[in-house]
Amino acid sequence: MKRLPIFIALIALSLADDINPRKFPKTFKLGVANAAPQIEGGWNEDGKGETIWDRFAHKHPEKIADRSTPDVACDSYHKYKEDIALIKAMGLDHYRLSIAWSRVLPTGYTDKVNKAGVEYYKNVFKELKENDIKPMVTLYHWDLPQPLQDQMNGWLNESIVDVFGDYAKFAFETFGDDVDWWITVNEPKQVCQSGYGTGGYAPGVVGSGVTDYSCARNILLAHARAWHIYNELYRSKNKGKVAIVVDASWSEPGSDSDADRAAAERATQFEVGLYANPVFNGDWPEVVKRRVAERSKMEGYEESRLPAFSEREIAYLKGTSDYLALNTYSTMMVSAAGEAPLTASFEHDKNVRYWAEPDWPKDGPWWFYDLPWGLRKFLNWLKRTYNNPEIVVTENGYVTGDDTLEDDKRIHYFRGYLSACLDAIYKDNVNLTAYTAWSIMDDWEWTGGYTSFLGLYKVNFTDPERPRIKRKSADFFAGVAKNRCLLDPSECID
Repeated sequence: MKRLPIFIALIALSLADDINPRKFPKTFKLGVANAAPQIEGGWNEDGKGETIWDRFAHKHPEKIADRSTPDVACDSYHKYKEDIALIKAMGLDHYRLSIAWSRVLPTGYTDKVNKAGVEYYKNVFKELKENDIKPMVTLYHWDLPQPLQDQMNGWLNESIVDVFGDYAKFAFETFGDDVDWWITVNEPKQVCQSGYGTGGYAPGVVGSGVTDYSCARNILLAHARAWHIYNELYRSKNKGKVAIVVDASWSEPGSDSDADRAAAERATQFEVGLYANPVFNGDWPEVVKRRVAERSKMEGYEESRLPAFSEREIAYLKGTSDYLALNTYSTMMVSAAGEAPLTASFEHDKNVRYWAEPDWPKDGPWWFYDLPWGLRKFLNWLKRTYNNPEIVVTENGYVTGDDTLEDDKRIHYFRGYLSACLDAIYKDNVNLTAYTAWSIMDDWEWTGGYTSFLGLYKVNFTDPERPRIKRKSADFFAGVAKNRCLLDPSECID
């Protein structure tokens, strides 16, 4: 027993040795994120229109874990100055936030502008500028104006490409002097597969393997429309960048077998390539096209359920991302599976089996594992697959099972994942330029309601004042920003 402390010390030392001691490059940006529908509240104040998530939460409370709504959320609509002060106090470089489409254009169309909504975001951007915090702004973070869903079936109608283009042009024109770091659509995979596929997310459309692919096509063309508008009308003046966010867990082959390696690659192409490949390489990934075409034929369809891009559209899509924006939180093992039943389904088309090792560390949902090596592998995959693009991590963070302020597990997660970023930069020459932690504070986590805790700051949702309460991880992240390093400053290497 006397040897135990030495043994523990050796383990601690070996773990410390795994943390990269290098300082982040001087140009590397560290920031935090959240999104309008999750923190703003003020859901019907000052002329804001209804969104599909407002309708979904109000009409289907049984689909929200705690039957809650985003009506008030963190009340950032009224407390944005306090939120920005927290970011300033942490010494961070940027804040990723979103514009609520329906707050500035209540019907979704540019013929009806809500001046109070425009003024709100003007004030937010002014506050950020005065505090030397760079805004990273998302145009669409899942909150489609409800009239567009009612009148045109939302993302399933190809006319939305031009409607979104008009909205993007309005935003670029209105806020272009305040913002030069743009994201068109956050996580189109979730929008399409959950919102227009399984129906688990707003607007609750069910049609997996058919409608989710139509959604994907329209979102990608809408993104390209916005990119071209910026490129042609605003880039020379505002010198900004525009991208679309992709999201996934890293898919690790379940074994060294060819079948498992192919399954892992197929999973990543269906999860990431479906949205990244068209904007970087011009078309759907080959494995996705082949799989959906083959299964569609066996299922009796006259043509593939995956709608093709024309040659003109391929040319229009290719090159419409100035950087690669990545949301990622975890890793899953992926193995080959027997051929799925011949019914239309995105999961059947992908046809893999996900699993996790029983000893993988987690503290919340079953898929939220603390495995930083997966991030490094993911970043290298993106580098190889898309010709070494600039990569920005636009979301990464850790969910805990309770709202404790002593969130050492979150600190462990951030330290490991940030170290993986340093490894990717210095050891693998990945062109990674920024990292954004999710989230600045606890929020309304969609169907998870207020039961998931991801914030550097706790929010007391039972208090009408919605106080922000600092967690231990906030001090850790502030220390990283100050020292530009993950270890004690005396141990850091320039």
